Amino acid sequence: MSRWTASVAHLCPEPALSSTSTPAASTGPPLPLPSAASLCLACFTLLLVTAGTATGACPPRVGHEPLQVLASGINCSWTLERHTRSYNHLEGDVRLRRLYSANKFFLCIDKTGKVDGTRRKNYADSLMEIRSVSVGVVAIKSVSTGLYLAMSKKGTLFGSVKYNPSCKFKERIEENGYNTYASLRWKHGGRQMFVSLNGRGKPRRGHKARRRHPSTHFLPMLPS
Repeated sequence: MSRWTASVAHLCPEPALSSTSTPAASTGPPLPLPSAASLCLACFTLLLVTAGTATGACPPRVGHEPLQVLASGINCSWTLERHTRSYNHLEGDVRLRRLYSANKFFLCIDKTGKVDGTRRKNYADSLMEIRSVSVGVVAIKSVSTGLYLAMSKKGTLFGSVKYNPSCKFKERIEENGYNTYASLRWKHGGRQMFVSLNGRGKPRRGHKARRRHPSTHFLPMLPS
């Protein structure tokens, strides 16, 4: 404590009050001395920063200036930029589900790559592996055939042997509790294209489907 006080006193000397003491080598007009108030403020700021550094705490914020120069090296929430939270723990999450549409069909992909709907509850081709590839984005794969659900540029659904950008879908939970799946890669006239099964269980072209239409709503059901 005594050593720290001495260092502060060395950094904040008292102004010379004697009018007869002038520098021996000075040839120009004397430089104006800082006021006592400014010296006190500087010493007080230095005390706070030094104390915060010693204890690992953040010095108090003065006004709206974060004192980034004085507090460099201190890990304070208001001296660093706010970064986007990392949701990497969601990547790689795998769920086994059957996608049951609001039109009462299960989405399925057969071995030829044809996408269709079936009313058979335990149909093998309707069991899907839904894998999170990034935040809010999933890849859907048929467990029995090993084919990925994909959407072409024209909005046609098909089964792809290889995983590629056309196999990525944005998964969103709607207000009614059902999920919608929109192509991450393709859009039509700036509008999203959705996975959809019509009233006969046939896939609709993505550009003809709308988010609020029941044909685009799917309920991920646990396999029985």
